Amino acid sequence: MKTGFAVAGVAAASAIPLCRATAAYGSSTLTSPRVVRPALFRAAMNALEQHGSEIACKDRIAIADFAAPSSQPRFHFVDLVSGETTTLLVAHGRGSDPEHTGWLQLFSNEPSSFASSDGAFLTSDYYIGKHGLSQRLVGLDPTNSNAMDRAIVIHSAWYANPDMLLTYGQLGRSEGCFAVGEASLDEVFARLGPDRMVFAAKV
Repeated sequence: MKTGFAVAGVAAASAIPLCRATAAYGSSTLTSPRVVRPALFRAAMNALEQHGSEIACKDRIAIADFAAPSSQPRFHFVDLVSGETTTLLVAHGRGSDPEHTGWLQLFSNEPSSFASSDGAFLTSDYYIGKHGLSQRLVGLDPTNSNAMDRAIVIHSAWYANPDMLLTYGQLGRSEGCFAVGEASLDEVFARLGPDRMVFAAKV
């Protein structure tokens, strides 16, 4: 989905909107965006409340719906102030899907598992790695506490590009990272930025 955000290369890190007041945060009237399953959204909001003291920016969050297959857009970027939601493709770890079915079978927090981890992550700083511009993630739960040591990050990859669906019917797999399409990375960074929550679950 196109959103109007346009950030070029490394400039993404300097184009992140500042934190805004989140009047809707914690409100009983805040309902699940149409594209996010209600149970998953409730779980994400509970995580945001639980880890609120560690998350400086509560105006927008990302939710990875790993109950959906990799062929479906399942990385939801939710603006809790405006209610706007953008959804993109995202790959899961090969250790989570050993037979490469396109469906996440299991989570792991173990080193060298090459699996995706579930729970709440805090977005951190940017760096240039083997996949280019990437963003570090800090695991906030026991289920993802090894995220930094495992180098679980947000990055782009050719195997997460939409044309993979035309050829294979599913995306390729990461080593546990949130891998998005190469043309989507700037939008991801412009929508998310540092000090915000990424929540991953199979609810």
